[in-house]
Amino acid sequence: MDSDPYKVLGVARDASQAEIKKAYRKLAKSLHPDLHPGDKAKEAAFQAVAAANDIIGDAERRKRFDAGEIDASGQERPQRQYYHQHAGSDPRGRYDSAAGYGDFADMSDVFADLFGARSGAARGGGHTARGPDLRYHLEVDFMDAARGAKRAIPLPDGSAIELTLPAGVRDGQTLRLRGKGQPGHGGGPAGDAYVEISVLAHPVFTRDGNDIEVELPIGFDEAVLGARVEVPTLSGRVAMSVPKGATTGQRLRLKGRGIAPATGVAGDQYVRLKVVIPAKVDARMERIAQDWRDQVAADPRAGLWRGL
Repeated sequence: MDSDPYKVLGVARDASQAEIKKAYRKLAKSLHPDLHPGDKAKEAAFQAVAAANDIIGDAERRKRFDAGEIDASGQERPQRQYYHQHAGSDPRGRYDSAAGYGDFADMSDVFADLFGARSGAARGGGHTARGPDLRYHLEVDFMDAARGAKRAIPLPDGSAIELTLPAGVRDGQTLRLRGKGQPGHGGGPAGDAYVEISVLAHPVFTRDGNDIEVELPIGFDEAVLGARVEVPTLSGRVAMSVPKGATTGQRLRLKGRGIAPATGVAGDQYVRLKVVIPAKVDARMERIAQDWRDQVAADPRAGLWRGL
């Protein structure tokens, strides 16, 4: 795969940061190792996409890459040194001879500067640089995000990064793992790993901040007479009272039964009622409904026409 991060992510060089993020997320989702177990080519492509995003997904690093200060792997580019730079910076002005030959004086110093520094770096005496950061994308189950869990992120070399998901981690949140990026240069510190979280939808629960909402079907008799029913929560089933005369759309609160984040106050769970009529209506139900219509004659849409 091309090493140019713009080409890796398939974006133009003048793309906005939002466009870069969108392209990265799309590629990361399609190439994620969890979707292609054992496919080394997809795994390598996923790592290349993550590395490209590490460079141009960050506005400051992108600016440095565009300016040629760092390369596609995030390593510092050595500054080019030209003869005139040495001449202009020499405090003794020894390259400014009016005779026309002074420009060649002590040229050995120039080569010593260039080649001496190179050999010193080869011996481990050169500059040190922090290692590049790495970026990953991880899909997690709704319940793992809500309650917290431990996950492993597989790496191309067969190893894995252990990640602790804090309770209440949000969709789109990025977790930072210090020192889990690529190793540094010349003994410099390793970079960090950034893990962007995508939380999968749940068939029962929906989330709003730290609050949880669930739709609870109740029968016609429970709605009319009231009842004591079981409700699913993040921590298991709990009993809840349905009041008499409950209606579809009515919301009941279970205090403190929402998400309990690692820091902060736990949210609540809201139970939205839905009155369910049996698909097959028998003669007895018809008789009850007809008696109700004949004796009460209440119009449930009476307030709908006000102001029209």
